[in-house]
Amino acid sequence: MANRTVSDAIAIHGTNPQYLIEKIMRTRIYESLYWKEFCFGLTAETLIDKAIELTSFGGEYGNQKPTEFLCLTLKLLQLQPSKDIVMEFIRNEDYKYLRALGAFYLRLVGNSLEIYQTLEPLLNDYRKLRKRTNEGDFEIVCMDEFIEELLKEERVCDTIMPRILKRHVLEENGELQPRESGEQDQEGEEEEEGEVKSRSSKSKSRERSKRDRSSSRNRGDKSSGRRNRSRSRSSRSPLPRKSSRSRSRSRSRSPRRRGGDWRADRCKYYRIL
Repeated sequence: MANRTVSDAIAIHGTNPQYLIEKIMRTRIYESLYWKEFCFGLTAETLIDKAIELTSFGGEYGNQKPTEFLCLTLKLLQLQPSKDIVMEFIRNEDYKYLRALGAFYLRLVGNSLEIYQTLEPLLNDYRKLRKRTNEGDFEIVCMDEFIEELLKEERVCDTIMPRILKRHVLEENGELQPRESGEQDQEGEEEEEGEVKSRSSKSKSRERSKRDRSSSRNRGDKSSGRRNRSRSRSSRSPLPRKSSRSRSRSRSRSPRRRGGDWRADRCKYYRIL
């Protein structure tokens, strides 16, 4: 009796709401310890307390054990709470796993139009979530990534998602307006900043080139002035002096001349004698 859907439940997508989760997964959830201890007598009001206590989300982990997130999802399908309660789950900003649970449930039971209208604003939620992998480990996933999986992927948290219409089909029918995300605005701002930076860099490069040209011209003028000075100095410089060798030769020749005179005097002296 505890595993049956409520008597006044409405068929979702033409079938029992519980059947939106595969039979193998349902039997594993029914046999799990968390389901037997905490989900047996839950109501739509007391289920909120259990959803607030969640610390992660995911499908199966370890030895094909269902997560607490998946157990509470199946309980929501059994109870089939009103749409207002589900919307309160999604609008809640204090408990992120409660919001993730409401978004996952709405993706299972909602139609295409209300899914896009309700879940697309959650793409601006960048809070971090802990996702339990099949190996039993945890990985960090942001809320916007989880919402994007719900909108685009066919299988999320080991559960097959019901088919929905593509967004462009709803736009062509006039039921949904084109989405303007904050990422496009950020990209536009980044492009503008890039253009401003490129312009400033171009102006700086032009100024540098002008400075380099002026400095090269000044250097050329200085070098030409130095060359002219060196040329003028070389033209004004006196004739080269005689080398030390020529001086030594002239000095060595002078005693010979004196010696010749001395020989003549000596001859005169002998003649007198």
